[in-house]
Amino acid sequence: MRNIVTLTTDFGLQDYYVSAMKAVMLGIAPDVRMVDISHEVPDQDIMAGSWVLQNSAPLFPPNSVHLVVIDPGVGTDRNPIALKVDDQYYVGPDNGIFSLLTENKEFEAVRLTNPKYWKEKPSNTFHGRDIFAPVAAHLSNGVELSELGEPVNELKTYRWASPIADKDGLQGWIIHIDKFGNLVTNLPDTLIDEVIGERPVKIYVGNMILDELVNTFGAVPEGEPAAYIGSAGMLEIGINKGDAAEMMSVKKGAQISLVLQKED
Repeated sequence: MRNIVTLTTDFGLQDYYVSAMKAVMLGIAPDVRMVDISHEVPDQDIMAGSWVLQNSAPLFPPNSVHLVVIDPGVGTDRNPIALKVDDQYYVGPDNGIFSLLTENKEFEAVRLTNPKYWKEKPSNTFHGRDIFAPVAAHLSNGVELSELGEPVNELKTYRWASPIADKDGLQGWIIHIDKFGNLVTNLPDTLIDEVIGERPVKIYVGNMILDELVNTFGAVPEGEPAAYIGSAGMLEIGINKGDAAEMMSVKKGAQISLVLQKED
């Protein structure tokens, strides 16, 4: 038995969509334990969903099943899939949502072609309820991947641009903006340690220049910007009790530069 099923969607909670998926799963696996990871992924933002998954799903107990429905291509020729990465199972569309989870990792995947494990007469616009939720429930009941469909060797993937390091410092990009307006970059702490180390640096982002990295928001006065290593191990920019994205006029994809300064 794989008795934990998580849900990650961009559905929000205003409509019936999340409850409908849960109802279908309970009809198949009455004892399943459901955990909501997030239903507030920005609309149709595949890489934001991938980021949320990467930082949460692998922490669950072995053999947990993760139902993922961020699916702007529902009803098109994109494949519905199920896969196993390390000791976790995932169900959702093959649209790049699993990019960060499968990067540099081996995986086992199948295209969901066996309607025995679907809801009867699936809708063209709600595969979350009619295909993905039933499959997740059957997986939680112990059905093996091989029973769900045909093997798939390659998945659709997206990649964020890689940081650029040179003699002047580092250049990166904002890859995620969280609920609080904190700016998450693609600059990992390991790269910053390697290129910047303890040398003085200026950080250019949006309409602001920061002079140092600190440990947390509270290291700067209220309303002031802070550059720090966040919980995902990436450089983040935040405002102590404020919204960095708004105050700095920054959107996802914006550039951030760490420029080394000459030491006296």
